[in-house]
Amino acid sequence: MAPTFTGYRRADGRVGVRNHVAVIPTSVAASSVADAIASAAGSPARATPHQMGTSQPRPAREQTERVLAGVGRNPNVGAALVVELGTEDVDAESLADEIAETGKAVETLSIREVGGTRAALARGEELVADLADEAGRARREEADASELVFGVECGGSDATSGIAANPAVGNACDRLIDDGGTASFSETPEFIGAEHILAERCVDDGVRERLLDRVSTRESMAELMGVDLRGAQPTPGNQEGGLTTIEEKSLGAISKGGTRPVRGIVDYAEQLPVGGGLVLMDTPGYDVESVVGKVAGGAQIVAFTTGRGSTTGNPIAPVIKVTGNPKTWARMANNVDVNASTVFGGESIAAVGERVYEALLAVADGRRTEAERRRLEEFAVNEIQPNELADAGADA
Repeated sequence: MAPTFTGYRRADGRVGVRNHVAVIPTSVAASSVADAIASAAGSPARATPHQMGTSQPRPAREQTERVLAGVGRNPNVGAALVVELGTEDVDAESLADEIAETGKAVETLSIREVGGTRAALARGEELVADLADEAGRARREEADASELVFGVECGGSDATSGIAANPAVGNACDRLIDDGGTASFSETPEFIGAEHILAERCVDDGVRERLLDRVSTRESMAELMGVDLRGAQPTPGNQEGGLTTIEEKSLGAISKGGTRPVRGIVDYAEQLPVGGGLVLMDTPGYDVESVVGKVAGGAQIVAFTTGRGSTTGNPIAPVIKVTGNPKTWARMANNVDVNASTVFGGESIAAVGERVYEALLAVADGRRTEAERRRLEEFAVNEIQPNELADAGADA
């Protein structure tokens, strides 16, 4: 029998582990106002300020819209306020309509129409208060672990990441998948050098071809900027942490997804299936953008492994930090939720994986992560690169 947790069941059937009121700006021009509204309103408001959305080529704008709508549709959001300046290409009403399809309360606010920043702040607080009342009607109820979509990420990797933290998180992914849930990892550039191993795990030729095509596309994007990813070493930080080659880093990176078959690969911020097993997402290597992509895809919780230390969080999904480095644990225990460095003292990967899985279920049940306690809430939207625009037939 699969374990359970208590969550907020939404009208579309998905279950949230938090009950936020998302304050979503349509562009960078509205981001500061959205952030100020959420700060003034307090809990449960969470803003998602970003750098996109004012004027973008169509494919880039559509990706921004997909991310923002996906964030609003995430089951951790109980209600949403969409804020626009009023001159953007991204339309607040259309975005609100997409979010409202899930059955949750949504309002819009135009800074220009309401009379500028001061009036927008006042009106925004009123709207968030009303939305918080609406979201507050939801009550936690029992749900099965199979309804969890678990995003996994790595950042600030070192030699301990591939030995301890990533395999332990991978073990937790296996446990969740065996209980009927979904696990998803991303960062396609970090498949390079190990993509043949992932390809062998794909359930069919279609998934295999899609995976290899996405890796090839990411390599082409790098080559356009004069970077040879296969010939390159890992980042300076990775090298300082003891990683020597891109293949070594990639082998460690893919271990955070566990050992189960790869059942699919989705585009950036595309919806992740409930009960889907292991599903990859095509994202850049930048961890904040990668996490946001999975949250926009519906992930309720994210595990973030870090050897050298990271404080990254997310405004919508709780982020569980896992480190395999004993020095990082000693220095940054107030930023880390699970200590996987015990592997070097003899604890098995399976035992640490069980602790990660227990942490996942506890966080789903309401326990706050260290990033949540400190309101560490980074948010960034990936921007489509010039060669992707060309492939889409857009005028870049």
